[in-house]
Amino acid sequence: MANVITGDCCCGEVAFTIEDNFSKFFFCYCEQCRKLTGSAHASNLFTSPDNIKWLKGADKVKRYDHVERSFSKSFCTECGSGLPFLSQNGKALIVPAGILNAEPSKVVDAQIFCAEQADWHQVGITINKESGFPK
Repeated sequence: MANVITGDCCCGEVAFTIEDNFSKFFFCYCEQCRKLTGSAHASNLFTSPDNIKWLKGADKVKRYDHVERSFSKSFCTECGSGLPFLSQNGKALIVPAGILNAEPSKVVDAQIFCAEQADWHQVGITINKESGFPK
């Protein structure tokens, strides 16, 4: 039996459990993932569609599906945290890695759509690393 990981949104209104049984893990640099996350890339884990148990707040989950392309995002209506969602074709549950409260055992398989990686991110990963805000 796989280890069970909890996840919850920033405000705590939505919570779930999920088995640490992920088939794929990608960092995606495409323009859509950058816009959906507001960051340099999405960090998405893929698992079976039924691998989630909502503990609370399922009524606070809002879903956005792009009308012309096959990408989506689910988020907490209170705090905006990204949440797991079923792919549009229904074949996978996509889980934003940052929403989990423990490290998944799955390591990153690939960085995808790297041609769309923002220049500022390419520069940013080479500069000084700090444990908190710089002094």
